Amino acid sequence: MSTRRTVSLVTLGCARNEVDSEELAARMEEAGWGLSDSADDADVVVVNTCGFIDAAKKDSIDTLLAAHDSGAKVVAAGCLAERYGAELAAELPEADAVLSFDDYAAIGDRLDEVMAGRRPAAHTPRDRRTLLPISPVERSAGAVAVPGHGAPSGERAGDELPEGVAPASGPRVLRRRLGGGPVAPLKLASGCDRRCTFCAIPAFRGAYVSRPPAEVLEEARWLAGHGVRELVLVSENSTSYGKDLGDLRALEKLLPELAAVEGIDRVRASYLQPAELRPGLIEVLCSTPGVAPYFDLSFQHASGPVLRSMRRFGDRERFLELLDRIRALAPEAGVRSNFIVGFPGETDDDLDELTAFLTDARLDAIGIFGYSDEDGTEAAKLDGKVDPGEVAARVEDLTALAEELTRQRAEERIGTELDVLLEEETPDGVEGRAAHQAPEVDGTVLVRGDGLKPGEFVRARVAGSDGVDLLADVT
Repeated sequence: MSTRRTVSLVTLGCARNEVDSEELAARMEEAGWGLSDSADDADVVVVNTCGFIDAAKKDSIDTLLAAHDSGAKVVAAGCLAERYGAELAAELPEADAVLSFDDYAAIGDRLDEVMAGRRPAAHTPRDRRTLLPISPVERSAGAVAVPGHGAPSGERAGDELPEGVAPASGPRVLRRRLGGGPVAPLKLASGCDRRCTFCAIPAFRGAYVSRPPAEVLEEARWLAGHGVRELVLVSENSTSYGKDLGDLRALEKLLPELAAVEGIDRVRASYLQPAELRPGLIEVLCSTPGVAPYFDLSFQHASGPVLRSMRRFGDRERFLELLDRIRALAPEAGVRSNFIVGFPGETDDDLDELTAFLTDARLDAIGIFGYSDEDGTEAAKLDGKVDPGEVAARVEDLTALAEELTRQRAEERIGTELDVLLEEETPDGVEGRAAHQAPEVDGTVLVRGDGLKPGEFVRARVAGSDGVDLLADVT
């Protein structure tokens, strides 16, 4: 009878966390731990938490408590754990360990401690931006633990790796796929150098660090070998990629190379900053075969005064001009964005500016979020706070408008032809996504036809729509 210890890994939050979890999974297997799909069968449950906003924090806490109820040992990792450290450990005795990003390289040892009944000392949180030089080109990823970037400098792979873990030849890929399917996130970089007044992420994710192109390409080839056909490039800010490598055009050069990887049919970039979207990058995104003409743009608002208070670039006119430049090169390009309403000092005129922008922008997907104070951010100290009830009302009104506008945008695509990556069989057809639709956050395409299978790319003509979702027939 096997005595191999088992661990269940639960991932919350964004696609960046998914990549981090798959690195953790590879490290756990290298340390001799077996992976279990269920907490009920595991000795330890590791929850890779999200610590971005209040709702995500609550979900993380609830998940940790549920894991404790399973009877397994419970370990908190990820952003919530990194952000609050010893404070979280004191407030949540149900967690047998609260780990920092600095613990990831030794995750096997930490789990051993937990199984031995020892509670590893939780860290005191620190601003991770201070761990690397201010100048991007002076940074070295190997000097600081950066989740999702694989092995730190000096680490070597073992002679043999478990099944599903990348080989040690070439730049090392330290990853173990936790799910199947033809789509996978691929991390470009971690951290952020921007100083948006509402965002706490840079303080606990750290300064911006790009992965070397050779490592990104090796991981892309590895993912292709595991059945992936679409790569979704993720980071806190993909438009900054390469600035710490001394090449501001690194992403323009990397995208065609990724699209040329054998087995990869589509590459999608996400998390683009409007202020850093260079003309050359727009051209590559719009015209490179195999690269989706897709723009996940972080607008956040459209009123100049609100954006200045957020310490961000732009206004309604500039953002519409940017969209015009994109659509001049790729008329059917997909565009999505998120917006914060109820930011301190937001007036009726500011809201009217945002409403006018949304009406004119013809976005494919829109997320509306109400402002709330976040620990440690500048915005939490700003005057002019909007009453929470009024914030909720603004969210409701703008959400209704966004749903109508995105429904209209989907209707505009009726009669057009799309290349759809099929992902899941349903009773009515096979569901997939076109180039203007990213996983999880955008709509889908339900494709009808004979002999369709998940994992295939098909050409289909749009016959109808339901909200942001489309119905199409194979051509």
